[in-house]
Amino acid sequence: MDKVFSNKINLLKALAIILVVSGHLEFSVFGMFPPYSFQLALFFFISGMLFKEKYIDDVKTYFIKRVKSLLLPYFGYEIAYIIITFIVFYFTGKFLADPISLKNFFITPFINGHQLKLCAPLWFVPQLFMTLITFLFLMKILRKFPDKYFKLFFFAILGFGAIPFIKYFGNNTLTLIVMRLMFSTFFVYLGYFYVKYIKDNFNIFTVKWFFGIIIFQSFLWLFNRDFDPTHGIGLSYVLVWGRFDDQIIVPILTAITGIWVSLFSIEILYPYFKDVKFFKHVGDTTYHIMANHTFVMFLITAVIYKSMNMEMYINEDYIYGIYDPVQMTYLYFVLVMIICTYFGVFQKFIWRKITRK
Repeated sequence: MDKVFSNKINLLKALAIILVVSGHLEFSVFGMFPPYSFQLALFFFISGMLFKEKYIDDVKTYFIKRVKSLLLPYFGYEIAYIIITFIVFYFTGKFLADPISLKNFFITPFINGHQLKLCAPLWFVPQLFMTLITFLFLMKILRKFPDKYFKLFFFAILGFGAIPFIKYFGNNTLTLIVMRLMFSTFFVYLGYFYVKYIKDNFNIFTVKWFFGIIIFQSFLWLFNRDFDPTHGIGLSYVLVWGRFDDQIIVPILTAITGIWVSLFSIEILYPYFKDVKFFKHVGDTTYHIMANHTFVMFLITAVIYKSMNMEMYINEDYIYGIYDPVQMTYLYFVLVMIICTYFGVFQKFIWRKITRK
C-alpha cells in the first residue's frame, strides 16, 4: 500500500467516525448527504478497500488477525463498561444495561450489541467481524468465477435484496443477522471493487460526476422521511434494528451516494489535511472514538447539570441526549472529538508500552 493511499484511507476513516459522532448529535456534515444514511456503509466500504486477496488462501491467519484487532478489544471494552455501568448505577440509581450474564456478554454482541447502553455504538464491531469473515468465505467460493462483473452482480443481489428479505421474512433475531450480513458484505465488496478496478482506471471525481450525484441525491430526497432541517437526518435508516420505514431501495442508493461524496471530499481536502496531526490521530483511533463517544457525551451532560445544581434525568435513550441541544450541539461535538481522540492516543501509547515489555 503506497503512502498517499494509506494517508487517504486514514483521512477517510477520520471522516467516517466524524459522521458517526455528528449523527449521534443529530446534525449533518454534508447537508443533503445525512450521516445516518451512509456512515456505517462507509466503514464497510473502507474495510473492503483494505482487503488483501492473499487471505483467501490463508483463512486461519485472517481469522486470528480479525479476532485480535476486533473482538479482543471489544470484550475488553465490555468489561470496562460493565464496571462503569455499576459506578453510574451507584451514583444515579439507573442501571444502563441489560442484566449481566454470560449470554449478554458473549452472545448479545453478535445479535444487536446494545447490552451496555453507555457504549452501544460498539455493536458495529462484532457486526464488522461477522461481515469480514463472511466476505472472506464468499470470495473463496466465488474465485471459481473469475468474471469481476459476475461477482459484482452477486454481491449487488445480496445488497439490494437485504431490505426486501427482512420485510418478507419478518424482523427476528435470525433474519436481522442475515439481513445485516447481506447489506454489509455488499459494501465491503464495493470497496474492494473500487480499489481493484476503478481507482486507478477511471476518474469518477469530475465535475460531471459531481453534478450527476447532486441531481440524483435531490431525487432521493423525494423519499425523505424527515424534512426538518434542524435535524438533518433525512433518508435515515437504522441498520442495527433493521428499520427502513417503507423504503426498499432508497437506503442502498443513498448509502452509495454518501460513500461517493466522502471519497470526493477526501480527494479535494487531502492536500490541505494530509499533514494535520489531529486528523491523523482521529483516523488512527476510530475504534476508541466509536467505543467512548456516547459515554463522553453523557459525562459532559452530567458535569453541566452538576455545575448548575440541577437534577439530571437519566434513561436508556438519554445517553444520546445533550444539555440544550440547539445551543450546545457543536460545542459537544468539538469536546467529544478532542477528548475521545486523545484518550484513544493515550490508550494506544499505554498498550504499546505494555506489549513491548
